[in-house]
Amino acid sequence: MFKLAIAISFTLSFGLAAAARAQQLPTDEQRVACLADYNRFCPDVLPGGGRIIACMMRQYAQLSEACKKVMDAAVKKD
Repeated sequence: MFKLAIAISFTLSFGLAAAARAQQLPTDEQRVACLADYNRFCPDVLPGGGRIIACMMRQYAQLSEACKKVMDAAVKKD
């Protein structure tokens, strides 16, 4: 039973680490390009869980060209 608990714990921690790597933090280029758009369209959105990206994508047509460029590049990477 103890070995099973260890195995489950290891599996969960490995899964959480993989999920954290998959959800990358924004680069400096992305922050600079999108900060004004974020402040304009999504200032009350809390970071985490992809909420900021979802908010920004809902406003995509109104984003600055620089922000659209880095958002498009980030989507192509995934």
